[in-house]
Amino acid sequence: MCRVPGVSRSGYYDRVQHAPSDRKQSDERLKLEIKVAHIRTRETYGTRRLQTELVDNGIIVGRDRLARLRKELRLHCKQKRKFRATTNSDHNLPVTPNLLNQNFTPTAPNQVWVADITYVATREGWLYLAGVKDVYTCEIVGYAMGECMTKELTGKALFMALRSQRPPAGLIHHTDRGSQYCAYDYRVIQEQSGLKTSMSRKGNCYDNAPMESFWGTLKNESLSHYRFKSRDEAISVIREYIEIFYNRQRRHSRLGNISPAAFRIKYYQMTA
Repeated sequence: MCRVPGVSRSGYYDRVQHAPSDRKQSDERLKLEIKVAHIRTRETYGTRRLQTELVDNGIIVGRDRLARLRKELRLHCKQKRKFRATTNSDHNLPVTPNLLNQNFTPTAPNQVWVADITYVATREGWLYLAGVKDVYTCEIVGYAMGECMTKELTGKALFMALRSQRPPAGLIHHTDRGSQYCAYDYRVIQEQSGLKTSMSRKGNCYDNAPMESFWGTLKNESLSHYRFKSRDEAISVIREYIEIFYNRQRRHSRLGNISPAAFRIKYYQMTA
């Protein structure tokens, strides 16, 4: 081998001794896959969920090794940020008892829905987002966006949920005590649809924890990383996040590390 022109004996052995090991080469290939998966999942997964993402794409890696490689790559999840409550419960409209009472353990889809409103800053002004979430599947089953925080906005979100899910009578629909949810028109929609109304205690955000959790996730993983020029731009980003990523792709540890849509489909397949 050392007789090859241009290669000295010492040069040959130096190359052999410093050649990357099989493990090192394997690590470098894995790092590429990890980077791609980290970007694909929008920099939101820790080691456990990222491992599931890789395995489902044919990449087998142990959790300790993955944690080490993530550290070497300096990959971090997006940081959570605090946000403020939106709705105003200072009114004289009728309220209903708290039927849910923080029992967030339904046994099937369309047994418990929670709803709330949040807002997003744009250069044009505030954009208000009303959402409805199925507590069992974690899926956002209805949402609506607009310039004003009105009963019409919350009504549109509820109508979307009713059209897409067609729930049975008796579903518990839980909200806070905001005037938009206490309004007569909104209560009529619930009554005509056979929904049982439930409302949080005044000033207790934990009574609506599943919806508060979604707002935190939305803002942490998406909205806090934008400076929206217009409401239309914000609407486009929010719709894409809910429809494409959150409902259909984002893995939830509570659901066995699958997406809400996949969890719902799996439930109906198992109970068919």
